[in-house]
This record gives sequence, C-alpha cells and structure tokens, in this order.
Amino acid sequence: MKLDRRHFLGATIAASASLIAPASLSSPRKVNTPLNHPPETRLAAEPPLLQKALAALDRHSAHFTYRDRIGLVDFAKHSGKTRFHVADIEGGSILRSLLVSHGRGSDPDNSGYATRFSNRPGSHASSNGSYLTGDAYVGKHGRSRRLHGLDEANDQAFQRAIVIHGAGYVDRTMAELQGRVGRSLGCFAFELSEIGGVLELLGPGRLLFAAD
Repeated sequence: MKLDRRHFLGATIAASASLIAPASLSSPRKVNTPLNHPPETRLAAEPPLLQKALAALDRHSAHFTYRDRIGLVDFAKHSGKTRFHVADIEGGSILRSLLVSHGRGSDPDNSGYATRFSNRPGSHASSNGSYLTGDAYVGKHGRSRRLHGLDEANDQAFQRAIVIHGAGYVDRTMAELQGRVGRSLGCFAFELSEIGGVLELLGPGRLLFAAD
C-alpha cells in the first residue's frame, strides 16, 4: 500500500512532539501565515532531517523557551531548491519552505552545493548543528536575528556574526535563471520578500537546525 506523504510527515512530527514537547513548553498562540507555496513544496522536509532536529530539541531543551515551531535547513540540497522549512510541531505540518543561502566558503566553486563546513572565524563557511534563535535587530542587511550555536560544530556562530537576514542575492527568479542563488559569508540569508515572515515564525528562544 502506498503511504500518503502528507499523513506520514504529520504523523512523524506529531508522534515525536508528543514524546519531547510537553504542552507547558508550547506557545498557545499560532501564527496564521499565508502559505504561498504548493503543498508538495511545503511538505518537502524529509523525516530523517526532522528526526535529527527533534533529537536536538530534546538534547538542548534547557536552552529553548518555545517548542511550537522549529527551523530546518537541508544543506544536502542544491541552493536553487527550497531547502529551509519551518515545522509546526503542534500542528504536525510544514508552514513554510523557502530558499536559503549557504556560505561561500562552503561552496568555493559556486556550484550551488555546500560541500565544506567550518566553525572557524574568517572561513565564510556555513556550519551545521543546533542554533538558538536570539534577539532581532536592524543591521547592514536590514531586519535580522542573531543566532547562538549550541554544538561543537557551530559554537562560534555568535562571535562570527552568523545570523538570519534578507539578501538581494537570494531570489526565486535568480534560482530559476541561473539554477542557484548567491552565497553569504556563512549566514542564513533569505529572499527580501520572505525575511519578515521568517523572523516572525522563528522568534527568539527557538531551534534552528542545519544538517547536510
């Protein structure tokens, strides 16, 4: 019997959340954000990535204020694909699937694939691992959000100024015409039209998890 992808993902989120996310740790307010991507894109997060993120949520539980939503970054995918997902743990669904950059140090040939990862200052590379979302601020890229690395692979993120921000080099038209988006200096950069929604959905005290 062929499994329905929507039901499988929803069951995975709901079952895992029931084990590690008590109701007292969940936000009572749900954000009603327009879903402007087709269903197959919104449900593109694969269970293995999700399971790793939920394990990280449990492992670093003392750091998180909220467990209602988490951010997932699948660096195994090409930058021309939607590989960033906001998962609604309470509702068992993917709220957003978006384009996101990786660092130029992770992709020196500008192929669109992240093949190297580094935690070293000056590497301009992306880092895998668990991040705690921090305060919002307005910087040279406009509205942004600070990140704190929680793993050995990314614990220099705050010192390296690895943040969430919008960028003109992350653009859907560019992805369609060139097959990829631009590279950051290691930050998680999003389309300028989407950064407001990302900052709202991933407010402070939540998990952003990246893996390849």
